[in-house]
Order: sequence, then C-alpha cells, then structure tokens
Amino acid sequence: MAEISVEQIKKLKELSGAGLTDAKKALVEADGDFDKALEAMRKKGLTKAEKRGDRETREGLVDAYIHDGRLGAIVEVNCETSFVAKTDEFKTLAHQIAMQIASMAPLYVSEADIPEDVKAAKIKELEENFKGPENMKEKILEGQVKKAFADKVLMNQPYILDDSKTVEQFIKEAIAKTGENITIRQFKRIELGVTE
Repeated sequence: MAEISVEQIKKLKELSGAGLTDAKKALVEADGDFDKALEAMRKKGLTKAEKRGDRETREGLVDAYIHDGRLGAIVEVNCETSFVAKTDEFKTLAHQIAMQIASMAPLYVSEADIPEDVKAAKIKELEENFKGPENMKEKILEGQVKKAFADKVLMNQPYILDDSKTVEQFIKEAIAKTGENITIRQFKRIELGVTE
C-alpha cells in the first residue's frame, strides 16, 4: 500500500470540499493515487449535488459586471443559507456568472424558460425546411431545436473561464463544494445603444 501524507489529505480536502476523513478514505481506496482519488471525490460530490437540486434556495445575492462602460450584466444567484451567500467563494461565483452573461449574451437561464410560442415557431421553421428521412424526422428536429437554442440558454453554454465544461457543470461543482443547492433566478444584460 502506498504512503499517504497529511499534505495529500489536506490538498484533496481543499480541492474537493470534502472532510478530512473522506479525503483520507478516498486516497486509501485509490491506493495513494491523488488524481484517481480526486476524480472519485468529484464524482461523489456531483452525485450529491444532483440530490441537492430539489432543495429550496431563498438566500443569495445580486451581482453585476460592467465591461468597459459599454455593456454589463446583473444576476440574482440563490443558495440555501445566508452563511454561504456571504462567503468569498459564493460572491466570486456570482460575479463569474455575471461575466458569463455579459460575454455570451444568453436569453434564458434554462431550457424550461424558453417560451412555448418561441419554441413552437422554431419547430415550425425547421419542419418547413426539413430535408431528411421521414422515419428520422422527429429525432432530427429535436436535435436541431436543441442546437438552435444551445447558445441562448445560459446553463448550456460553455463556461467562459473553462470551456471544457458548461455553466451547468460549473454550478454543480459549486453545489458539491458548498453542500448547498445553488440556482440562478434571473438576469439582465444591457449593451450601450442596443435595445430589446
């Protein structure tokens, strides 16, 4: 069995947001392989984050990001307790989400927020221009609709500070670290000279 140092345990604890005991257990299970232990911890954390997704979020904060005095975004990010809302990590997360909105100009927080009439109009347009096998039409159209709204839905966008993950994955990682559900309630983006 590999030697496990206190430094490794502390580092794993910090990166995963887990307790010392869980960090040590993960390193033991991974036979001292730090990367393997971290991956296992992240998987466990994300699984727990999925379960937290139903918990109510009544606390949080409003943050804004202004770029060069020409465009900006304001966002409401919610969590479960005022304790977490006041942490530097949560404030940073909210600010990064405001930057994402300013940079990527989403229209909706999630797919559920796309109005039915907007979705129906897009489906009608795609059906009229459909050129493909009839037996695959429904599946192809479903994929085309998802693709058409991909860059307009905040949670589906590539996260600007790490495009290997989506905003949704970034939020889930924060949920795993804080131990609380985190939601984005609303946002507004303003650009100089541009009106909706």
